[in-house]
This record gives sequence, C-alpha cells and structure tokens, in this order.
Amino acid sequence: MAVVSTFGIEEEFVFLDPETLRPADVAEGAFDHLHARPELARITHREFLASQVEHASAVFTSTDAAHNALVGFRRELAAEAERLGVVIASVGMPPDAYGFPTVTDLPRYLRIVEDMGGVIADHQIQGLHVHVGVADHDDGIRALNVTRTWLPLFSALTGNSPIWRGHDTGFESWRNVAQRRWTTTGCPPIFRDGADYDRRLERLIGVGGMKDQAIIMWNARLSSHVPTVEIRVADAQLEAWSAVLLAALFRALVACVVDESLESEAAVKPTSEAAPGPELLNASLMHSAHSGLSGTVLDPVLAELLPAAEVMERCIRVLQPGLEAAGDLALAREGMARLLREGTGAARQRRAFAADGVQGLGKLYGERFAAAG
Repeated sequence: MAVVSTFGIEEEFVFLDPETLRPADVAEGAFDHLHARPELARITHREFLASQVEHASAVFTSTDAAHNALVGFRRELAAEAERLGVVIASVGMPPDAYGFPTVTDLPRYLRIVEDMGGVIADHQIQGLHVHVGVADHDDGIRALNVTRTWLPLFSALTGNSPIWRGHDTGFESWRNVAQRRWTTTGCPPIFRDGADYDRRLERLIGVGGMKDQAIIMWNARLSSHVPTVEIRVADAQLEAWSAVLLAALFRALVACVVDESLESEAAVKPTSEAAPGPELLNASLMHSAHSGLSGTVLDPVLAELLPAAEVMERCIRVLQPGLEAAGDLALAREGMARLLREGTGAARQRRAFAADGVQGLGKLYGERFAAAG
C-alpha cells in the first residue's frame, strides 16, 4: 500500500503602498502583531526585506487542510495590511520598485548584503517553496535527480511576476530571471547519493557569498534542517489554490520516485538516451520564465518542447499513481484545467495592467489575495 507523504508550504508576501504599489517597509510591525498570537507565532516569520513576511505552514497530509490553512493565514494577513493602511500581495516581484531595498535588521541578512552588494537591488522577490517529506537523504536525492527535468514545467505553471519597475517585462516570471545572478541558481546538478550531496555542498560554503546551505538558490534542493526535498522554482501565487496545486503535483512526483509500491518511477523520468543535460534544462527554465503556458514547454518525460496543454495532460497521466494514492487526482485535473482557462497569475496580472495600469493591479491583488476559491 502506498504511503501518503507529508508536505509543507512556504509563502513569501510583500506589503505595498496602496497608491504606487511600491514596497512598504511595515513588516516588522505586522510581524510583532501577528507573532503575539500563539496560533500564528509558529507559522509567521520575518523575511529578508523589511516589506516582507513569510508563512511557513504546518505539516500536512491533506491538500484540503492545506488549502484551508493557507486561505486562513492570508485572511489574517489581509486584516493586518488593512490595519497598517497598506496593500498585501502574493506576487513574485512587486510591480514597481526603485533604489536599494530596506533589508531586515538581522545579522545574517546584513552579512548577505555585504557579500552580494548590488545583486540585492533587484532581489525583491517572493517565492513559493514546497517541501515533501522523504525517509532519508538518499531517497531525497533520488527524488531530486528526477525533479530536475520537471522544473521547467513547474515554472511554466507558476509564473506570477511579469511587471517590474512599472513596465511589462515580456516575461511571465521576472523573478526567475533576477535570481540567475546568484552563485548557485537554476537546475541543480545530478548527485550520486546523499553523501555526495553533502560533500559537494560543504565545498561551496565560503565561495561566492555562500555563507551557509540556506543560500543555495537552486530551483530544487534538499532542506538543510528538515527531512524533505524542496522545490523553489515557483513565484508566490496570486491565490492559495494554485499553491496547493503545485504541492499536490510535486508530492505525487516524489511518491512516484521513492514509493516502490507505486511502481511508477520509470514513467516520470526520461530514458537515459533522452535525458536532457544541464544546458537544455537551464535554457528551458528561461523559456518557461518567458512564455509560461502560452506556447511550448519542455516535456519532463520526452525531453522535447511541446505545446503546454499537451505536456500538462501527460503530466497528469504519468503522475496518476501518486495523485490517486493521495486522493488528489480530481484536484490536479481541475487545477490544470483552470490554469488553461484563466491563465497563470502572470497572465492575469498582465491583463489587469494593460487595462488599468497600477490601479488594475491593486484591484486584482485585493480581490484574489484571500479568495477561498
């Protein structure tokens, strides 16, 4: 019988000025107010910038429970934003930001600024990180090595940062472009096992601003503090449902790789002959950051650029054993159909911006941030 894996979701949110939609440095007050409540203290965290707050969820086995919890936290945060007279948004980058951002006054963050300098000016990003529990380091590496080929698809599904410094960038995820400036970025390499992963990460510490393993910016990695494999390719999502959709898909992928009872590992990875090299995967990540679901996407199994709808349909089919084991098949089908019907967060932001500029974006953020559906 298949074992239903645990998962957790980290979401980064940004406070914005209601008139300009530029970052508003009010996170410290919001954090203190939220953290005073015991039920929120364990899941509310300060983030790198003084305009940000992070939600690090509880550990879930149910996507229904995850959705309810994410919407509940967003409602608390929306109320906090109203109290402070600002807008709260879940987007990969703020639509308008100039100058060097205010960094949270914590020693670790200040050391990062000292090491990375001007890189920080454009590092005004909010991500969605999904953790899936694994039995041990070696299972995590098995899952990580397969996840590499799925990253371009996951990126295409989750682009939500098309507007930067008041202009449409032409990209679905400008966040993924901005993040390419860091020492480790994009697709992780292939590792032999958990010991190989630990050894190679240890050699990175102290090189190019890599103070610790938490600064590993690959789009997927093993967690440095909990037994999980983690994807970091996704922009923060306009709504909770698309965050939960990504969690369901990623959990199913990990299950297909590490759960021997599903007998599905071969179905979710390309053959050795078709396996893409890092150059194709990183080029495909840029392709997804640009086009999202509007054109072609790298198929994670066939390792070819194919129409997005076709790749999404195959994704559901090959992940079906893992989705069924967790009870998430209907959620995945409905979520994929909704993305094709309504568009990604980036597509919806772009439409709102084209129709009514900054005011259109502000309205969109307000309507969708804590929406239950």
